[in-house]
Amino acid sequence: MSERQALILGATGGIGGATARRLLDGGWRVRALVRGEPMRLDPRCELVRGDARDAAAVTRAAAGTDVIVHAVNPPGYRDWAGQVLPMLDSTIAAARVTGARVVLPGTVYNYGPDALPLVDEDAPQRPATRKGAIRVELERRLETLAASGAAPVLIVRAGDFFGPGAANNWFAQGLVTPGARPRVVRQPGHRGVGHAWAYLPDVAETIARLLDRADLPALARYHLEGQWDADGRQMVEAIVRVLGDPAVPIRRLPWWQLRLAALVAETPRELMEMRYLWQRPLRLSNARLLATLGEEPRTPLLDAVRATLADLGCV
Repeated sequence: MSERQALILGATGGIGGATARRLLDGGWRVRALVRGEPMRLDPRCELVRGDARDAAAVTRAAAGTDVIVHAVNPPGYRDWAGQVLPMLDSTIAAARVTGARVVLPGTVYNYGPDALPLVDEDAPQRPATRKGAIRVELERRLETLAASGAAPVLIVRAGDFFGPGAANNWFAQGLVTPGARPRVVRQPGHRGVGHAWAYLPDVAETIARLLDRADLPALARYHLEGQWDADGRQMVEAIVRVLGDPAVPIRRLPWWQLRLAALVAETPRELMEMRYLWQRPLRLSNARLLATLGEEPRTPLLDAVRATLADLGCV
């Protein structure tokens, strides 16, 4: 079999970087479209300069590839509404020319409170947030692409990302403060309210294993259960255990401070919009994934937390 090739948009980010490393380890050739400085880019990647909003640039970069991993997002949530859909349209345009399968790392933002608590791939998507509505539209456009026969699609939905290289995530922005050993660990949700987490290397491993399958349908959609925190305390308690100091307190996240910050800053505003996911449990059903792969890749929680804290400079 000839060497497979992938184009990754967002290869310097969390899920894009993790997927690039896993595909490279699996013998793929990986091309990375990068606009700014290629910090954190795996040196094994073929670097291509370009902007994900430029359909012509994406199409040129995608030439000869089997897969386009669409893992790019506006940094710091800036101009989410104005950038997210145009970037996807560039990927779709490239896929129509090349026939490459588009891979989208999906989120739980598509689902509103009516879909809770256990959600499978076919659950109704009626988001209660602006960001969720954009995620629904992303998937709708990809479904149209797959239905047209021009290119297949793989959507892998997961909970809140954490892990080495993760950016703009709840772990680093809500639970701990990067750059120093935490003196306190914050708990955003109430005790007893479960929460879905997804460790980046596990998501990347799942994507890679699915891409190894020759029997994926034109529109393939899968959910990862991930690191399911059943009572809302397992993640914060794991952080304390890794720190090795039971005296580190676990305290409620001061939502009132986030609400004030949201008046003037976009990132806190986006975080506030997703608060409902901390008030009610949303668990992803991985039955379809288990039927396809036989198992879900899952790193032990303490190992995953240890690697994440080390990357954040907290241990």
